[in-house]
Amino acid sequence: MSTPTVQDIARQSRVAARQLSSAPESLRNLALAKMADALESVKHQVLEINAQEIIKARDEGQSEAMIKRLSIDDKTFQYMQSRLKKVAQLPDPLNRILAGHTNPEGLRVYKKSVPLGVIGIIYESRPNVTTDAASVCIKSGNAVILRGGSEALLTNTVLTDAMIAGAVNAGLPEHAIQIIRTPGHEAVGQLLEMDDYIDVLIPRGGKGLIKRIAEGTRIPVIKHYDGICHLYITADANPEQAVAIAINSKCHSVQVCNALETLLVDQHCAEHLLSLLHMAMVSNKIELRGCEQTQKLLPTISPATEEDWHTEYLAPILSVKIVNDIDEAIDHINHYGSGHTDGIVTQSLKLARQFEEQVDSASVMINASTRLSGGGDYGLGAVVGISTDKLHVRGPVGPDELTTYKWVAYGDGHLRN
Repeated sequence: MSTPTVQDIARQSRVAARQLSSAPESLRNLALAKMADALESVKHQVLEINAQEIIKARDEGQSEAMIKRLSIDDKTFQYMQSRLKKVAQLPDPLNRILAGHTNPEGLRVYKKSVPLGVIGIIYESRPNVTTDAASVCIKSGNAVILRGGSEALLTNTVLTDAMIAGAVNAGLPEHAIQIIRTPGHEAVGQLLEMDDYIDVLIPRGGKGLIKRIAEGTRIPVIKHYDGICHLYITADANPEQAVAIAINSKCHSVQVCNALETLLVDQHCAEHLLSLLHMAMVSNKIELRGCEQTQKLLPTISPATEEDWHTEYLAPILSVKIVNDIDEAIDHINHYGSGHTDGIVTQSLKLARQFEEQVDSASVMINASTRLSGGGDYGLGAVVGISTDKLHVRGPVGPDELTTYKWVAYGDGHLRN
């Protein structure tokens, strides 16, 4: 059997999307359960192929950060399966009545949630995106076209084929889930031209990838740019809590988009707090780069440049700045931040509310680690990314966010006067 072209895949997905739009919740949830079961049947094969792709990636000189994102172990595999099951347990995002009324002439008008249609997911490295994307799209009644990176092509193909089998076994259309099986950039270029069939593209990867996708297509793109995440520690913050939140935000996993990149410390607590933070960061092998005031208190650290404030390190590096007050902290965040996740540590409800209202970010954390911003901790199950856009969605993109709405009017021979 010949490999279908990108246009074939796009056309098939459009047909499947129309069928999915009327699939009842029970059928979509059954499909997700059977997809999880189907993954179990290929677990050994997935782990074996993934190990081979990791060896190849190392031989090609890929970074350890890339290798970590590429890797699947037993724990990761169980996590991927569990996300399918958790998504199935979420409320149905479709056919919700969002608004409605009956006008004076008796015309009944309402607005209901419906699927977007066909979603194209273009991503790098992470095989868990394969299962997360499929689960979120099926839950929300959307057909999905997957295009992972060539470094994980075989792993992604085995995962996708298992999920397709599970979904079809449950009674969903054959082409509800599809994957582009050819490596290289040509297929991606063709996918970007499928605006007659694809409703939305979601790129997952580095800023370069996202920029190329957004600039190379007429299809609407949900973008996930940098995660330049900040934490502001106020003068009244509990020192022990502040240090714990800062350490967790930065050190829990430095290579992810909601890891802390810039720490802002109020001048009135800086001398005591920075000493504690410095010791804690050094013990976690984090390099600090500080403003002039910070260097006066911590003379052994490197200076922070203008470029540092603009940088998403995704590495064991943290820039530190002392600020005069909350207004300066908010100004710094809104100027240098990426609109992803920013947090405050304070005992003042007034300061917390000011920060919440004035910081222009998709997620604002009050006395909580930036690492908690995401689909799992927000109760969304799996997500297909975290949007730093404001349209059509913002923040974690789960089943609800992959819906739009339509207006429906019921009349009884009503005519326009």
